[in-house]
Amino acid sequence: MKKLFKLILNTIPRPILIRLSIVVRPILAFLLKGSRFTDPIDGKSFRMFLPYGYGTQRNNVLSPSTLSLERHRLLWLYLQNETDFFKAPKKVLHFAPEQEFYKRFKKQSNLDYTTTDLFSPLADVKADICNLPFEDNSYDMILCNHVLEHIPDDTKAMQELYRVLKPGGMGIFQIPQDLSREVTFSDDSITDEKERAKIFGQYDHVRVYGRDYFDKLRSIGFKVDEVDYTKTIAPELVEKYCLAKGEIIPVCYK
Repeated sequence: MKKLFKLILNTIPRPILIRLSIVVRPILAFLLKGSRFTDPIDGKSFRMFLPYGYGTQRNNVLSPSTLSLERHRLLWLYLQNETDFFKAPKKVLHFAPEQEFYKRFKKQSNLDYTTTDLFSPLADVKADICNLPFEDNSYDMILCNHVLEHIPDDTKAMQELYRVLKPGGMGIFQIPQDLSREVTFSDDSITDEKERAKIFGQYDHVRVYGRDYFDKLRSIGFKVDEVDYTKTIAPELVEKYCLAKGEIIPVCYK
């Protein structure tokens, strides 16, 4: 199964994968029913989660029902337990909307919810993150997760995120991050896709963020809380929800 998933991830374009997953997801959820792991997004439990990864695959990370990964489940728990995201009226901008969130957020009557991306079939507004068609100070909350590592000019993208966020607003900008690195690494001379996947973790990533990511956000103007949310969750639940222990949620304020 691991080899099959790796082949699928590396050969089928992401927009097509999104459409195919709508058909495959109910079948997987039925076949893998059990009690060992639980997806907190929909509360469903399974005997195993699916493997996932473009290079080295991780076992028990992809939920059969919502197709969430560790970072999605961690973000859901944080929004649910530590914010008023599911209750208070908010104008929300969501970049590259994740399928596990999209329909749920769309149905929330408290949200004025807009999705944006250059390529995603789930995007309401097709837009370049470095040149957004939104007015200054427009949004109470911005979700932009696992996007910036794809953007060559991430400084400009961060400036645009800051521009369209309202004063007092919140942004959550998760990225794949190597916390053992003090400094972010990038090298535009590496163009071979296999080599890029080996070095950057995915063929279409342009950098590996280090611990300096948070200070770069601060240099744009954001106040940044580095939230290690798994520390607040009981160890048995970290395992049951298949979370990545020690993953940092960058919670940003303007």
